[in-house]
Amino acid sequence: MSNDVDFDLSPDQWEALRTLRNSTSSGRLSKAYMIESLVKLGLVVIDDGVPAMTPAGRRVLVRGSCRLLDLVA
Repeated sequence: MSNDVDFDLSPDQWEALRTLRNSTSSGRLSKAYMIESLVKLGLVVIDDGVPAMTPAGRRVLVRGSCRLLDLVA
């Protein structure tokens, strides 16, 4: 049995997660409300005022990669 939850994220939330996947992002951050929504889901934490992806956020991003391809197509 898997403990992973299938998140139904909006395209903007997927984009925010993709932006956060690299700890050295170019300073481009998503809108504050988008980050807050990901924090509420437990996918992102705020560390010293900087959003960072949690291990759960990384799993969701990897598992959701197929959906990201569908959005682009």
